[in-house]
Amino acid sequence: MIGSTTAERGERQRESSGPPPARRMRPPRLRMIIILAVALVLLGAGGVWALYGSNWLRVERVTVSGTRVLTPAQVREAADVPVGSPLASVDTDAIEARLKRELPRVDGVDVSRSWPHGIGLKVTERKPVLVVRKGANFTEVDRKGVRFATVSDAPKGIPELELATESSGSAAASLRRFGEDRLVREAVRVAGTLPARVAKDTRTVKVLSYDAVSLELTGGRTVDWGSSEEGGAKGRTLVALMKASPDARHFDVSVPTAPASSAS
Repeated sequence: MIGSTTAERGERQRESSGPPPARRMRPPRLRMIIILAVALVLLGAGGVWALYGSNWLRVERVTVSGTRVLTPAQVREAADVPVGSPLASVDTDAIEARLKRELPRVDGVDVSRSWPHGIGLKVTERKPVLVVRKGANFTEVDRKGVRFATVSDAPKGIPELELATESSGSAAASLRRFGEDRLVREAVRVAGTLPARVAKDTRTVKVLSYDAVSLELTGGRTVDWGSSEEGGAKGRTLVALMKASPDARHFDVSVPTAPASSAS
């Protein structure tokens, strides 16, 4: 048959309108991809070598800041930073743990890398809020009730904590019931809520039991404080009492809604 039928022409048109055959990737483009991949691998390997294998990024100095009582030399020695090691390999968590273990006065420390050659140690020291007499020395107690350092001279302006747990049978029973640590924390909470005017005059915080804390102030004045509860209200009441009765020698704010003062 010379002429094509309508069906044959339709079939040829469908075949000609189908998807074009896939073209093979041109060699130059393939070579470029291979080159880029190799370059990335070499770059990564070079970066690893620069961080860990070269002498470019190694620890050469350790700086210390934030110290008050401790010296930078003490901090450096306790930190034991591996000088000469790659800066990227320094275990900052291990340094922090080591400092807290070796120097109880350290409350917190921020260990940071200072590229390209430094390690920075920013120290926060514990601050005493009370001291406990131990023979000729004093043990410092911080706001958390942690006894962290023993010193030969009590820091100025810090009240002395007296645990009067051996003065009576009830005191001994309180010690057995609550434990010395809890009684110390009660004293710390009381010291932490004292108004500034009272705090600067406080010489001793005396703990007889969990709910029997008293203060000894300058000039022989005394205060029955009670427990550490309602510390803010007790502080305000005490300041008001001291203003209203400047010649009083004893104050009782253990129940802040029913305070009392007396001349003896």
